[in-house]
Amino acid sequence: MLNSRLFALTAVLTASVALPAHADMMFNRVASFAVADNLPADADKSKPTSSEIITATEDGMTLVYSDSPLGAVGFIDITDPKAPKASGIVKIDGEPTSVAVIGGKVLAGVNTSESKANPSGNLTVIDLASKAIEASCDLGGQPDSVALSKDGKFLAVAIENERDEELNDGKIPQLPSGNLKIVSLAAGVPDCATIKTVELTGLSDVAPDDAETEFVSFNDAGEIAVTLQENNHIAIVDAATAKVTAHFSAGSVTLENIDTKKNDAFSFGGKQENVLREPDTIKWLDNDRFAVANEGDYEGGSRGFTIFNKKGEVLYESGASFEYEVANAGHYPEARNKKGNEPEGLEVGAYGDDKLLFVASERGSVVGVYKDTGAAPEFIQLLPSGIGPEGLVAIPSRNLLVTANETDLVEDGLARSHVMIFERAEGPASYPMINAALTDNGTPLGWGALSALTAGDAAGKLFAASDSVYANAPAIFAIDATQTPALIIGKTIVTRDGNPAQKLDIEGVAGDGEGGFWLANEGDPAKLVPHAILHVNDKGEIKQEIGFPVELLAGQTRFGLEGITAVGEGDDLTLVMAVQREWGDDPKGQVKLLAYKPKAKEWSAVRYPLEAPSEGGWMGLSEITAHNGKLFIIERDNLLGDLAKVKHVYSVPLDGFKPAELGGDLPLVEKTLVRDLLPDLKSATNGYVLDKVEGFTIDQDGNAFVVTDNDGVDDSSGETLFLKLGNIEAVN
Repeated sequence: MLNSRLFALTAVLTASVALPAHADMMFNRVASFAVADNLPADADKSKPTSSEIITATEDGMTLVYSDSPLGAVGFIDITDPKAPKASGIVKIDGEPTSVAVIGGKVLAGVNTSESKANPSGNLTVIDLASKAIEASCDLGGQPDSVALSKDGKFLAVAIENERDEELNDGKIPQLPSGNLKIVSLAAGVPDCATIKTVELTGLSDVAPDDAETEFVSFNDAGEIAVTLQENNHIAIVDAATAKVTAHFSAGSVTLENIDTKKNDAFSFGGKQENVLREPDTIKWLDNDRFAVANEGDYEGGSRGFTIFNKKGEVLYESGASFEYEVANAGHYPEARNKKGNEPEGLEVGAYGDDKLLFVASERGSVVGVYKDTGAAPEFIQLLPSGIGPEGLVAIPSRNLLVTANETDLVEDGLARSHVMIFERAEGPASYPMINAALTDNGTPLGWGALSALTAGDAAGKLFAASDSVYANAPAIFAIDATQTPALIIGKTIVTRDGNPAQKLDIEGVAGDGEGGFWLANEGDPAKLVPHAILHVNDKGEIKQEIGFPVELLAGQTRFGLEGITAVGEGDDLTLVMAVQREWGDDPKGQVKLLAYKPKAKEWSAVRYPLEAPSEGGWMGLSEITAHNGKLFIIERDNLLGDLAKVKHVYSVPLDGFKPAELGGDLPLVEKTLVRDLLPDLKSATNGYVLDKVEGFTIDQDGNAFVVTDNDGVDDSSGETLFLKLGNIEAVN
C-alpha cells in the first residue's frame, strides 16, 4: 500500500494529540491593518513603521498605538472592527514607548535620551479630539511601560534607563538605575508637580544597584506590580503611599525535552537547568494573583509564563507547554536565541463569565489564549498575529482582542508591521488550519516550511515536504486532511547513508506507487546544492540521485525545481517538473516544464508562458501536479499583502504537453486559468496575503488542497494556510 509506513504511525501519534479545546466561543481574526496605511499621503512609505504598545479608547472604538521608529502615536478607527480605518498620527519630539488613554486624553511615555548613558524622557499629553499635544511632564529618565489605576487617579511609569548591549557585552550594572514614577491625575490630566519617585534599587540579588524596571500593572486595590527584568525580580508598590509593600525574586525553571540547538533541525530532547525567568510583561488576574511573561533579556528566559500571588509564591508554571503549542502549529522559530519562542506580551480580559489570559510569543508570532480557572489555566487556542507581537489590548465590551506587531521588514521587501483584530464569537477557530500531533514521548513532532504537497492513495491522505530551512533534517510529512484542522500524523527524515541528507532543498514531492517518493531538489550553485531528482523509499532512504544533464545546466540559476509529478507508469513513467523562473537559455517571460523518463533516462522539455510581473516583483512557478488528463500548475508573484496580484492555479492539457529534446527549439504550451487563489488567501483567516503559495495537490476524490510555506518563521509571520478548495474542476 502506498506510503503505508508513515500512516502506520497514525494510531500511536493521534493517541497523544494535544489539540485546542473547541469551546463554544472562539477568537477569529476579522481584520488586519498595515501601520504604513496610517501615514500621510506625502510620507515616505519605504521607511519602517511599527505598532509596539497598543490601547483603546474607553468606548472601544479607537485604537491608539506607539510607533517608535516613526516618532509618533497612531490612531485607528475600529467602529467597524472588520473594516478598520486610518485615523492618522501625531508626531512627537522623541520616541514614544507606551501609551494609555483616560477620558479624552492620550498619555504617552516618550524617550528623549541623547544616549543610554544620559537617559531622559517625558510624559506627553495628547487630546483625542483635536490630536493636539497639550502638555508634557519631565520624567527624569527613559520611560518604558505606563499603566493607569482602575479608579483613574494614578499613572504608573516604569523608568527603564535601558542598558547598552554593546557596552561591556551588555553586562549590568549600568547606571543610572531605573525606577518607578507615580503621577497623580485630575480628570485624566497629569499633575506634574505630584510625581513621586519609587526607588527600586537594593531589592534584588542580581545587580541591586541597577533596577532594570520593565513593566507595570495595577490591580483594583491600587497596587502596582512592577517587573525588574534583568534583575529577575518583582516588586509590589502601593500607589497612594508610593511604598514598596513586597518584593521577591522571579526565580528559575528547569526545562526538559526542549529544542536548544539552532541547527536547521527539530530536536526536542535538550535541557536547560535553572533558567532565570526574567519576566517582561506583568498583568494582574485579580487583587492577589498576577501572570508574567518570561521573555528574558539578559541571562534567562524560561520560554513560558508563570502565575504568582503577591507573596511571591508560584501558583502555576507553564514550563515548556506553551512552547509545545507553538511548535504543534508550525510556529517554532529556527531563527532564535536561547529564549526559544520568547514570550513577551500579556493581556487579561473578562469576557462574560470567562477570564482569559493572552500570551504573545515574539519569536513565534502567535498568541496563546488561556482560560483562568483559579488553578492551572486551560489552553483554549492559538491566534496568528503578524510578525513580532508586542502589545495586546482586550476589549471585552465588544468581544474584541487586538494585537500590535512591531516588526516591519519593508527594507527587505517583506511584510509591514500590522495591527490585528480578533473577535470572539460562537463557532470553530479558523486557525491553525494545519496542526501536528505530539510524538509518542509527548514532545512536538516539529514541522514548518511546507514547500510541496502530493496526494496518497485515499481521500484526504496527503504528504508534504519541508525545504532548506531545515537542511539538517529534511522531512516528508503524512497529513490527514479529513480532519479540521488538518493533522500531521507522521514524519520521516530523508537520509543518505544512514544520516540526515545534506545539500537538500526539497521543493516537490510525488509518490512512486510503491511506498516511496520522487523528490525535486532545488539547486543553488553558489551553495553547492545540486539541481536533482531524488528517489527515496518508504523509510526516507535515498536510493537514487538523478542530476541534470550538462545541456540543461548551462543556463542554470538558483531558481530551480519547484514541483514534481508522475505521469504514466512502468516503462512509460514520466516525471514532470516545474522550473521556478527563467534560466539563461529561456526567453523572457517563459520557463521550462521538464520531463524525465527514468526507464529510458531521457530528458525533454516544453516552455510555459508566465504572466507579466508587477513592478518590484517577479513571476514564477511553485508547484505542479497531474490529475485527470491535465497538469495543474501554481503560478505566483513573490509579493505579499496588497501588492500581491497573481496567486493562480492554471492547467495544461496532457494531450498538448509534447516535450522536445533539450538543446533545440522547445514548444510553448497553452495554459488555462483554473482558479485565482487571492480571494481564498484573503478570506482564510483575514490576514494579509502571504507570498509563498508553494503546495498544491488533488486527492483521490478530486478535492484540491493548497499549502503555504511559512519560511520556518524566519522573517515571516509563521502562518501556514492549508486551504481545502473542494472539487476544483467542478467549481471552476
